[in-house]
Amino acid sequence: MRGTSAKSRDEVLAAVDAVQGDVAELGTQLLAAVDVLDANPALRRVLTDPSTDTEAKQDLASSVFGGTFSADTVGVLRTAVGGRWAAGRDLADGLEQAGIAAYVRSAQDAGEGQRFETGLFEAGQAVLGDVDLRRAVSDKSAPVAARKQLLADVLGDKVVPTALAVLQQATVARTGSFEKVLEGFNVLVAQRRGRLAATVRAAYDLDDAERERLASVLQRKYGAEVQLNVIVDPAVVGGVAVTVGDEVVDATMSTRLESARRALAG
Repeated sequence: MRGTSAKSRDEVLAAVDAVQGDVAELGTQLLAAVDVLDANPALRRVLTDPSTDTEAKQDLASSVFGGTFSADTVGVLRTAVGGRWAAGRDLADGLEQAGIAAYVRSAQDAGEGQRFETGLFEAGQAVLGDVDLRRAVSDKSAPVAARKQLLADVLGDKVVPTALAVLQQATVARTGSFEKVLEGFNVLVAQRRGRLAATVRAAYDLDDAERERLASVLQRKYGAEVQLNVIVDPAVVGGVAVTVGDEVVDATMSTRLESARRALAG
């Protein structure tokens, strides 16, 4: 998201930060609003039409959502429709990110920020590592409610409720595959907690000392606290591959062997 849409999205995130009430419920209601906007393109177009008076759009949002949602949620929605969006779909995308941000805030307020973030990543990897489960939650021919319920049945007792809600939202796959959407959510969660998300691929699970050393190196390199998301991948053979944003540092033995093979092949 860029330009005017990014600026409007940031204003919506700031509105979420300003809410003093039940932010977990705020997250749930914002995602419900996203469902409404996705199902009603005409409403989305009206609420993002730059030629329509801002107050009129805000009053329309209050009329549509005010009877169902809390005053806090309606306030965030009014902020959203008061912004300028490059495309109608950007409004729904921005509100989805705001819903995830509300869940992060709820976990932070409850002192569960680290458990939330780690649990979200590890549960996501568990889903992706189970061929049948991954296929089931990615099956767009199945009702979204059924996919969400499946995750609740499998993971409900393994993660905090807010992390489960984020995982369930990833099954909607609004902006890509379940895997890509979840990857984006993990990055957003780290950002909202003031950290960089670093995905680490290694042949084995790193112990606490190894994680601390690697996190320290990355923190010095990037000048920010780092959340390590470790993926165990036997194909790595040795060493680690680290991805931070668009930057990849590949120090794996498998890559070195492949480079040597290519060199020998000329």
